Amino acid sequence: MKFSQFLIGVAAAAASSAALAVAAPALLSEGFDDIGTLSGNGWFLVNRSAPAGTTGWFQGNPAVFGAASGAADSYIGANFENAAAGGAISNWLITPELTLGSGMTLQFMVRAAGDGWPDTVEVRWSSSGASTDVGSTAASVGDFTQLLSTFDSQGADAGWLAKSVALPSGSGRIAFRYTIADNSLAGNYVGIDTVAVVPEPASAAFLVVGLGAIGLAARRRRTAQRSPCVIDQDATAAL
Repeated sequence: MKFSQFLIGVAAAAASSAALAVAAPALLSEGFDDIGTLSGNGWFLVNRSAPAGTTGWFQGNPAVFGAASGAADSYIGANFENAAAGGAISNWLITPELTLGSGMTLQFMVRAAGDGWPDTVEVRWSSSGASTDVGSTAASVGDFTQLLSTFDSQGADAGWLAKSVALPSGSGRIAFRYTIADNSLAGNYVGIDTVAVVPEPASAAFLVVGLGAIGLAARRRRTAQRSPCVIDQDATAAL
């Protein structure tokens, strides 16, 4: 077999592996086309802001900004009116109970209107099964510990941003918490879209590099009289 044919075979195998990884079904997928269906699908929405405001989570408002994908209003939003003037915002959007294996990842899109009013969204996890205990005050978090993800807009609208968070194994719920300590000083409007919990895809890139290196070594042994092949390190790093 010629070396070029070998590389073609390696690339085809890697592409097949990548395709299988992409095709792996999502454990959770939500595009918020109609947030009125969330409760019936196991989601839990609760606003612990204090003093209570006039809004909770609501269907996205295209007049502020459109969705990341789909219809212009197909995302979920929250704003500074979750609490009364001068209040503390703690507004929770909690997924259905999930049983997570190793290597699971949360993916979502987030955006803030900003306009000089910083917005913060935390991602939290409860390992207490179906529990929705977030405590009873704006400062409490109940069963939910913070994962390594906090989105802070710094008061500017940077458009829709894709976020990815590694998840622990176990049975529990993921929560998005819109939180502002004092809405007279911060807080404007946030949107969340295209939430998914997916298996971490197998790295086809490592397969290419590993098998390619084996092939190169074998080829060099057969053609030692020729100049050694120079590998583009930048291209290899990009794989």
